[in-house]
Amino acid sequence: MNIAPTIRNIGVFAHIDAGKTTTTEYMLYRSGSIRSLGSVDAGTTSTDSLDVERERGISVKAASASLTWKGHKINLIDTPGHADFLAEVERSLGVMDGAVLIVSAAESVQAQTEVLWQALRMMRIPTVIYINKLDRIGASFERTLNDIRRLLSPSALPVQMPIYAADDSFAAIAELWQNDAGSQGFPATAQSATSPDIEVEAFRSTATEVIAEFDEKLMLRYIEGDLPSENELAALIAKHSAAAELFPVCCGCSQKGIGITELLDAMLTFLPAPPPKPSLAGIVFKIERERSMGRAAWVRLYGGHLRNRDTVRLGNREEEHKITQIRVLDGLKRTDAGEIGAGDIAAIYGLPNAEIGDIVGDPQFVPQAPEMAVPLMTARVLPDREADYVRTAEALQELTDEDPLLGLTWLPELRELHVRMMGAIQLEVLTSMLKSRFDLNVGFGPPAVIYKETPTKICEGRVAYLMPKPCWAILHFTIEPGERGSGLVYRSQARADDILPAYQNEVERRVPEALKQGLYGWEVTDLIVTLTYGQHHVWHTHPLDFVVATPMGIMNGLAAGGTTLLEPILRFRISVPEEHAGRVMSDLSRMRAEFASPSIEGERFVVEGTVPASTSMDYSADLRSFSAGKGVMTASFDGYQEAPEGTEASRTRNGINPLDEAKYILSARSAL
Repeated sequence: MNIAPTIRNIGVFAHIDAGKTTTTEYMLYRSGSIRSLGSVDAGTTSTDSLDVERERGISVKAASASLTWKGHKINLIDTPGHADFLAEVERSLGVMDGAVLIVSAAESVQAQTEVLWQALRMMRIPTVIYINKLDRIGASFERTLNDIRRLLSPSALPVQMPIYAADDSFAAIAELWQNDAGSQGFPATAQSATSPDIEVEAFRSTATEVIAEFDEKLMLRYIEGDLPSENELAALIAKHSAAAELFPVCCGCSQKGIGITELLDAMLTFLPAPPPKPSLAGIVFKIERERSMGRAAWVRLYGGHLRNRDTVRLGNREEEHKITQIRVLDGLKRTDAGEIGAGDIAAIYGLPNAEIGDIVGDPQFVPQAPEMAVPLMTARVLPDREADYVRTAEALQELTDEDPLLGLTWLPELRELHVRMMGAIQLEVLTSMLKSRFDLNVGFGPPAVIYKETPTKICEGRVAYLMPKPCWAILHFTIEPGERGSGLVYRSQARADDILPAYQNEVERRVPEALKQGLYGWEVTDLIVTLTYGQHHVWHTHPLDFVVATPMGIMNGLAAGGTTLLEPILRFRISVPEEHAGRVMSDLSRMRAEFASPSIEGERFVVEGTVPASTSMDYSADLRSFSAGKGVMTASFDGYQEAPEGTEASRTRNGINPLDEAKYILSARSAL
């Protein structure tokens, strides 16, 4: 099978501790991109560059490296596996041509694995599944494959099989599919339990059966007992893998380097690069600051070319900036390049205002990444010294540029800084980064759950901003509850004769901003806002009048109808030894959890369901404590639902409340 020389951008995804960074390290080593192997335990891996990553043995930032395999350039993106850093994964998804999803043969499919899988399917990214750690005690290829087919996709097709030595230890892998050299690879270093010919014939039958589910012609042939030839079957597997309909399953042990070469071959065969788009199209997916080079915007290009000294516009902004330098990945190094084309990833310099998510060129050719990461907690920032307050704010603003979901909030009246985060480990990492990168000793207050608000009933909001002159802006809104998870839906029924379209556009832009803080200080969501009437004045109206009036009209409506608190809900899976089942069930009832009937897997009690984040924030640690480290809880965000009646949760408003119209107007006019 001939593969045209192309650039592939491939993400490596996994639940924490499935062996993702070790696999990436071995791929770089086998390809010759690095000369010696690093170790996660020793903190010497190539893609873990931050001090906190080496110290904790976990990936915090998505790390990029490139390798060349059989004449093809592969840009690898090693993503974090811990749920607290899901935002890094989310930003990386949009730039992928293909993915390698790693599943541990010891732990099998875990909660984060399912979250990642859903995101990969949402974007229809071709994916190779790699079953790792087959050398571990209790590891099972068959059990893991069954879980993959049950929990991820029935279209998972093993294209390799493990081979065991005489003492039943994992020794090697056997190829079942026809590789580029046209041979069936059964290593001579170990013996299969059955004849290679029998295994290959069984594979042909299994593969045909799986593909026939979405190929009618093949289904008819299969029913008649006509199996495709090995060459035809190899082409069919490659075709349907590229279409993200079939998911090849590889296997190995990355810690010992078994299966890495075969995995690289599979990546070339099953994860092709898409054709270039017809016009310039790219996205900024990462912001970095380098001591020598300054601010770098990492861009994935889908179509067209970018060259040094090109002038580019980001998104819908009017200002243009000239590219001063382009650097591409060469192994772990970054080398100067005068130009990049479709398919490549590069660090672009000279774009001082670039933000994550900015589009370069035509947005219709840039895929939309799913929103998976939702910060569920907020914490107050506590600098060690009062004199460090300003430096801490500047440092956190720099980190927020790199991770917008931190959502840095500054309350100047109270002299307080607040950040949002996914979990407690993220706070520990922030503390470490502020120390190592900015030499700041910073602590954080107790994390608090982030609530949201939604309108309690249909209401009307009205504002007549007529004083102090010169000004004139009249707005009438209807605000009504929306479906859960729908966010904000905005409509306008106002006549152009009453309020000019330019002014209506200004109102539409300001409504989301006005909803950032509701009656209790939380973001207002799941609502429909309709501009029913508006009025401008030919002489007295200034466009900024509608900027000032919109928040007053929105808050007036919310105050008239009231808002209901929404609390974040987690989907969980708990596995503990059977003797702790009673304690777990009692705890779940206390935490207001909803769950399906528990099950027994082996000698372990397993229960799945949903639970409020506010009641379960520390339960994972409690579970490990009373089960002597044998209990495991995995959780992921599941959505928001109404908080119980009587829930009291509010936060301090940032800025002047638009309900205090006189003071708010003076503030908006910079007259306070």
